[in-house]
Amino acid sequence: MGLAAARRPVEEEVRTMAHDALDAWLDQLEADTADTPTLLEISERFMQTRLALLGTCLEAVIRQRYAADLQQTEAVCTCGRRLFRRRLDAKEISTLHGRVTLHRPYFYCDVCEIGFHPLDAKLQLSDKHHQYDIQERSTRVGAELPFGLSAEQFAQMTGVAASPHFIHETLNAVGAAATLPRVLPDATEISRRIDEARAGSARRPVLVVACDGAMAPTRPPGGRRKQRGPGSWREAKGVRVYLLGKDHRVIHLASWHQIADKAEVSTAIGLLAARIPHDRVRIALVADGADWIWDLLCAHFPEGEQILDYYHCAEYFHGVAKAQYGSSLQALEWVEATMTRLYVGKVGSVLGGLRRMQAQSPEATKAIANCWDYLDAHRGRTAYRKLRRGGYPLGSGGIESSNKFICHVRLKRSGAWWYEANSNQMLALRCAKYNGTLDQVFVRYQQRLRETSE
Repeated sequence: MGLAAARRPVEEEVRTMAHDALDAWLDQLEADTADTPTLLEISERFMQTRLALLGTCLEAVIRQRYAADLQQTEAVCTCGRRLFRRRLDAKEISTLHGRVTLHRPYFYCDVCEIGFHPLDAKLQLSDKHHQYDIQERSTRVGAELPFGLSAEQFAQMTGVAASPHFIHETLNAVGAAATLPRVLPDATEISRRIDEARAGSARRPVLVVACDGAMAPTRPPGGRRKQRGPGSWREAKGVRVYLLGKDHRVIHLASWHQIADKAEVSTAIGLLAARIPHDRVRIALVADGADWIWDLLCAHFPEGEQILDYYHCAEYFHGVAKAQYGSSLQALEWVEATMTRLYVGKVGSVLGGLRRMQAQSPEATKAIANCWDYLDAHRGRTAYRKLRRGGYPLGSGGIESSNKFICHVRLKRSGAWWYEANSNQMLALRCAKYNGTLDQVFVRYQQRLRETSE
């Protein structure tokens, strides 16, 4: 009897199994609903009962496709010994499409002292009850919402109950695979997005590199029932690279945020710089007045056009006006006139005006001195009219929004305090999500689990 002929009884059996399950499901659905249910009522009933049907169908597919593996009686160990099946082990697996109990052949090598289930490797089963499809989806939800709310929302959307603890532990495990090289898009993807931004234009698109810090709540390590002492706020340093396409449309390239020191951030910026084709873009470096930021940006993008955040600069002038003139019309007029002179490139005139101001109070003296020092240190980064005509951005809104939707939205929840390692894993996963690299991070997570189990 040929292989095709041998498979026909198995195929007929699993088809009968699936058809019977569908008939039973439809009979139950008819019995449980009113004579004239609304579409919403039908949909809700489908959602409540679909896992039982889909689980049966899933089992039928596995039994059909892996019939020989389920009946396997012999295997070869890595040492070359021929092994015979010891027993059949039951394993209940939970998927997005229901639960299935598999009875898998088990083999044991007395020489290597290693036991294994060949079918587990072929199906790439997780050693956890919830399989990789649930792990991947729940990680995405956990990266957006607090873990308790994540579990609630996940159950509502999928019909699968995954505990907050499971989502938390899985997310941390996936986060361990979210290393810098995998979270950042590769050179090919960056080139593709540059082509998208250029859109046939003869002019190279502007690539903006911005860096800033955002404070995150952290707590010292310790057990759940141990006194850990007070938490502290740590700076999560972030870098964002994006393109300005047609009509100044923002095309995101990459973000990387971590509670890290300057050297670690420099590594991230350096890797990004190495993946960017510098000759195909016009590079803009945008930042506030922090020296550590300018040191890093200029080191990795020495050819970049340096731009002092216009709005951060304006805050200094508003501070001078308030200290010197109070909340008066004169204060507003002075700020507008001064910022206009700065915009058109008369930075020397603005600095001279600050020098000549007669301070009206000690507070005004301090504000004027601070403003002069700040502007003098960055006078070569304020050619705003020229920059605007060249299509460059004047503000650091790109990195500010990145701080908000990557860091603040998830970490700064009411009452939330994070272990530093956990917060960095969460930030890495959120960066991967917005960078479009979360799929490859999850693939690496699966590979690591398989390597560990081998």
